[in-house]
Amino acid sequence: MPDQSAYAAAGVDIHAGDRAVELMKSWVAKTRRPEVLGGIGGFAGLFDASRLAQLDHPVLATSTDGVGTKVAIAQAMDVHDTIGFDLVGMVVDDLVVCGAEPLFMTDYIACGRVVPERIAEIVKGIAEACAEAGCALLGGETAEHPGLLEPGEYDIAGAATGVVERDRILGLERVESGDAVLAMESSGLHSNGYSLVRHVLKTAGWSLDREVPELGRSIGEELLTPTRIYSRDCLALIDEVEVHAMSHITGGGLANNLARVIPGSAEVRIDRTSWQPAPIFGLLGRLGGVTRADLEATFNMGVGMVAVLPPEAVDAASRVLAGRGLRAWVCGSVAPAGSGTRERVSLFG
Repeated sequence: MPDQSAYAAAGVDIHAGDRAVELMKSWVAKTRRPEVLGGIGGFAGLFDASRLAQLDHPVLATSTDGVGTKVAIAQAMDVHDTIGFDLVGMVVDDLVVCGAEPLFMTDYIACGRVVPERIAEIVKGIAEACAEAGCALLGGETAEHPGLLEPGEYDIAGAATGVVERDRILGLERVESGDAVLAMESSGLHSNGYSLVRHVLKTAGWSLDREVPELGRSIGEELLTPTRIYSRDCLALIDEVEVHAMSHITGGGLANNLARVIPGSAEVRIDRTSWQPAPIFGLLGRLGGVTRADLEATFNMGVGMVAVLPPEAVDAASRVLAGRGLRAWVCGSVAPAGSGTRERVSLFG
């Protein structure tokens, strides 16, 4: 077996990769939808698209993303079964803002050395998150990059495809003056701003195992809180009430992401006093001397998703989301451009 030994000597363990695939199969199977054909192990994932023929005018939506430097926290704490929720949340919730139902997802894991059990833990989290989002984990790739990544290092990315009826696509074209802005609570930092977080902790000399009374746990445990997956909540909302637009609040914060779905003829004022961000946001601000403006331009500040909808739909929308265990509140409203704000979206209070 000279060729195999030579490849292993170069740092690539084919047998470890095969073992990782075997360990992850049961988790991938839990995401299976009726449209999935075959199983993992082939060159491509297959999805029966005949269901799309039942739609009047199906439009495919696609999104791709990663987790960013939050993976460094997972690696430092040796906890790998939650980071998949961050990946799936970042991808599928970008689809749902246009009204699309996520159908399937593929993932990519690059690592310095394949440790089958660790890879299986990562895929377990991705699969559990896909099941929560209602989409199939259709395939993926695990790549071993010795010399490029350290043995304990890895990075993950993914892509998903969804579908929406053309006449039900949400977006800024539907937004009207007088619409209410309904905020949906985040589970924490989600997956954005971790380069700033890590800088703050390093400068302050805080270790990840430091217990923080106001958080009720260690700072590392807080930082690994999985991203909330909103796709099914938002699809249920769209089915029950009239929704004009949605915005996934990720990197850039509330104002910058909401501005992406507000037409040039309108502006929004967000009332900061309508909610209290979780303690982690204020803690990072105090610990790092980070200004409120920088915090709001980096983190979601407690709002993970926003729906723009007619004011008369607010009560029904709040009931739908409350019934699904998701706290929501009106944080602002849409007004004609030039009615007092300088930016497309501004915060006050």
